[in-house]
This record gives sequence, C-alpha cells and structure tokens, in this order.
Amino acid sequence: MRVLVAGATGFVGSRLVRALDDRGDDVVAFSRSARDTSFPKGVETFEGDLGNPASLGGLCADVDVAYYLIHSLTAENFADRDRRYARRFREAASGAGVDRVVYLSGISGDEGDLSPHLASRREVESVLSEGAFDLTVLRAAIIVGAESASFRIVDDLTDRLPVMVVPEWVRTPCQPIGVDDTVSYLVGLLDADETRGGTYDIGGPSVWSYESLLELTAAEKGRRVFILPVPVMTPELSSHWLRFTTDVKYAIARPLAESMRHPVTVDEERDLQRVVPIDRTPIDDAIRQALSG
Repeated sequence: MRVLVAGATGFVGSRLVRALDDRGDDVVAFSRSARDTSFPKGVETFEGDLGNPASLGGLCADVDVAYYLIHSLTAENFADRDRRYARRFREAASGAGVDRVVYLSGISGDEGDLSPHLASRREVESVLSEGAFDLTVLRAAIIVGAESASFRIVDDLTDRLPVMVVPEWVRTPCQPIGVDDTVSYLVGLLDADETRGGTYDIGGPSVWSYESLLELTAAEKGRRVFILPVPVMTPELSSHWLRFTTDVKYAIARPLAESMRHPVTVDEERDLQRVVPIDRTPIDDAIRQALSG
C-alpha cells in the first residue's frame, strides 16, 4: 500500500512514518522540510508547501491512503490558513483518486461552545468530508510526548513553580493519550474497513484532570507541587500566565488555554478502542517515556 503522510516532520507524523515503514507500506513523507529530515531508508520524501500550490504537483500520485496531520496553530490567521490548506489537500487527493484520508483532530467536550482552535479543527473535518474519498477522523485530547506543546506546558510548570496559583480549568477532566498509542490507532484503523467514513475519539485508559497530571509529572521528576486554583482567570489571562511560566509561545499557549475550559474525555459511543483494540499505555508510563525522551 502506498501511504502519504502530510505533516511528516511533526510530533506525530515523524513517528507515524516510521510505524508505517515498519509495517511494510510504501511511505511518502510530505512537509516543507522533508528533504532535511532523516527518515528510514526507503521512505520517499516530497518537499512542498500547501501555501504554494505550484509545489504540490504530483503530491498524491498513486497514493492509496493519505494521513492529514497539518495544523497552523502558531499563525495569527490559523483558521483561514487551515481552511485554505485543507481545501487544497482535498482537491489534490480527490483529483489523484486517493481511496482514504485520515485526519487527526481534537476532542472538544462541548460542541456548542468551541474555542477558535477546536472550531477550526471541526471546519477542517467538514472541508475534508467533501472530498471524493472515504474520510476517517480521529479526535484526541492531550497527546503525551516529549515534543507535544500541551505536555510541554505541564512539564515546564512542574519545573518552575513549586507553588502555583492557577486557572480553575486545572480541575477540568481530560483523557490524555500517549503518542505511541496515538500512532497505534492511526495505523491499526487501516485494517478495520468499518472505520471508513467514521469519526472516533481516542484516549488513554483513564481520566485525569490537568491538576492531577501536574502532580503526576512532578512526582515522576521527584518533585512536589502545591496547586491553588482561582476562578478569576479568563482564557486570555490564562494564556498570558502560560506565556510567562512556560517556554511555550503565546501564539500556541492562547488557543490551548481556550480549549482547556471544557472536559475532553472519550465518548463511549465513538471510542475507537471498541473497533481497533490496542494495549493502551498507562499515562504514568507515557509521562515517564516523554520525560526520558
């Protein structure tokens, strides 16, 4: 099977390329810096930019399945950019006769009150759904791994603030998932034909709060943190607070903070684990792996 990974140099994409190559697929790794990245021998690279249509000629040629992992979170106009990029990818995949597209999106919790970040993810889902291919959408909350922006916030806070006066959203329930489990689901659905055209949630084996994740991460580093939630921080104040207490850029911190106000747990009816069962990694193990990486 010839498989295209769009966003192949990213946090999830780079791991997905290796997993697909290990499975024996013919993998095409697409990104703006594909040729400068070390991929396994035999992986074909395609360097291009969805912002430059002239660079996309032949992108989806002979591709059976394409993974779309493109997100423009750091751009001021990220929603406009993501919409435009998704349309270009949809047209390229449809024109080339791609059979399936898989998009990694986000769990929102409250579909009636979406943050701009998650509203953009839903819009991309809608744009891709109009393509001439079968679309599968996976929605995840926090993906735990060394390069994850969400996990970097947790990691930085436990390094810098032994006593934290924090936004009340730290007590919001969430269902994080380790990056290796995310990749296992992305690969595993290829053998589950019933996932064509479906939308699924993915998560780890247990529900946490951001507060308990901070405490767990601190404990894994031999530290202890004292957390004092306060109800007065708006999403904008929360993002500024993250800006000054972590290494995560404000352009990333703000949409993440806006997205943390609602519970983000797996909906049992949409749980991919029912269709593609994997041996899920406990989050304390996933955090330990992320800290060691």
